[in-house]
Amino acid sequence: MRTAFTELVGVEHPLVQTGMGWVAGPRLVSAAAGAGALGILASATMSLEQLRRAVREVKSRTAPGTPFGVNLRADAGDAAARAQLIIDEGVRVASFALAPSRELIVRLKDAGVVVIPSVGARRHAEKVAAWGADAVIVQGGEGGGHTGDVATTVLLPQVVDAVDIPVIAAGGFGDGRGLVAALAYGAAGIAMGTRFLLTSDSTVPDAVKARYLAASVKDVTVTTAVDGLPHRMLRTELVDSLERAGRARALVRAVRHAAGLRKLSGLTWPQMVRDGLAMKHGKDLSWSQVLLAANTPMLLRASMVEGRTDLGVMASGQIAGVIDDLPSCAELVTRVMAEAAAVLDRLQDPYAAHDPHHGLHHGPHHRLHHDPHQPPAGHDPHPPPAGHDPHSLGALPPPG
Repeated sequence: MRTAFTELVGVEHPLVQTGMGWVAGPRLVSAAAGAGALGILASATMSLEQLRRAVREVKSRTAPGTPFGVNLRADAGDAAARAQLIIDEGVRVASFALAPSRELIVRLKDAGVVVIPSVGARRHAEKVAAWGADAVIVQGGEGGGHTGDVATTVLLPQVVDAVDIPVIAAGGFGDGRGLVAALAYGAAGIAMGTRFLLTSDSTVPDAVKARYLAASVKDVTVTTAVDGLPHRMLRTELVDSLERAGRARALVRAVRHAAGLRKLSGLTWPQMVRDGLAMKHGKDLSWSQVLLAANTPMLLRASMVEGRTDLGVMASGQIAGVIDDLPSCAELVTRVMAEAAAVLDRLQDPYAAHDPHHGLHHGPHHRLHHDPHQPPAGHDPHPPPAGHDPHSLGALPPPG
């Protein structure tokens, strides 16, 4: 399937595996990229040297020239150094969780890197488009992690209408029906985080995956208790305790996590203070919120790396409530694209519209389905009465 996004980036399918911290490492990214999607490495939890090694590992696991991306924190103190690493290593795409500066966009684009920021509001999309971004990922409130409160179905068409660059839809997507719906809204593809997290190629521990698979839609909540910002995640006993703890205990926890994050990231205290200042300015946060921000990566690490569902948080999109399997990335991508083709085919068939399962089969043995008892195209089992005017009020147009 060719779209403006696949043409821009050079991938086979209009699908993106998002840059989830502690999750989107070389194994998952190379599997997604090898399946024809755009895999994106999460770099915020890596040191500069760890990022270089991760990029080279993805290259070693994929065919030469396979496109993939790296997600950067635009407000990080070493953002310029990371951008240079992307340029030096020939990475195809730079994605950003926060809007990058105009200067950073220009620098990357001049080096041939495709720049794709993620946004959660129309005005942010308009800003980065005006600065030269090549495309945008727009995440609605259904998405996991830090999120807004506007549903994808409302936000997506606003952004599509506001900018003239490719828009990738995120938040609530997990199958081919969602891809077709996003395309109908005018998007050029979809981005999926939780769906790729729940694959056999994901390095997330099995115990954590089991918690996701057991969750219902109502088990996915939004809380500000972790870092002071709206954060969508699975509701657990830990989340409940954080919400009961109050700000003072949360700040004490954050100080401890900040020390742990400094050790893991290789940052110095002055660098962390500079990052905090940049974060405070970029999001208009209080100092207590900046300090609480240290909670997020460490609590995510406890679950996504160490498998401690009792001590860590599990960022999650609402789509987790309807996922019940762990396909490989190759199986997932193949299934999504086959489902999309079946849905598009069904939309062209006026009889299939009466059968919600026509052409759409889930599971590892997914295949396109044809019912031999289905009337042939063009056959009308209820012909109109003689003298009926097909152009009269209420007549249905022929299928297009």
